[in-house]
Amino acid sequence: MTRKFTGRHFAIIMVVGFGIVVAVNLFMATLATRGFGGVVVENSYVASQKFNGWLKAAREQEKLGWTIEPSRDAEGRLAVRTQAVPATARVRVDIRRPLGQPEQAAFELVRESDGMWRSPEPLAEGRWLTRLYVEAGDDRWANEVMIP
Repeated sequence: MTRKFTGRHFAIIMVVGFGIVVAVNLFMATLATRGFGGVVVENSYVASQKFNGWLKAAREQEKLGWTIEPSRDAEGRLAVRTQAVPATARVRVDIRRPLGQPEQAAFELVRESDGMWRSPEPLAEGRWLTRLYVEAGDDRWANEVMIP
């Protein structure tokens, strides 16, 4: 005996099908909003007006010839190897989590006898978006890198 496909069956299939689509979309939207830690710029129009100035500063920074290589040392501290940077330079760092709960810190690195600059404390495990600033007299250098 075969059952007849009725309008009721069709309605159930449509409601369940669209229910699944809506549930998945809500789930994905929830994950997306919980994983975003903040805004990149407060006002994109104002940021666009500063873009050419940022390009000019980047060209000036390249002329310095400084090489800065950040990493994490065996103790978990941020370690920065530099080349051609004056010994009197000041190195400071702003770090934040790229995703998830907003977590951020700012500190100055300490120059050690091996020529490395290190953070005073170990960084917590996980990925950090690291903004490095090096200043020596009137010379300025800045870069943003991901530290795993």
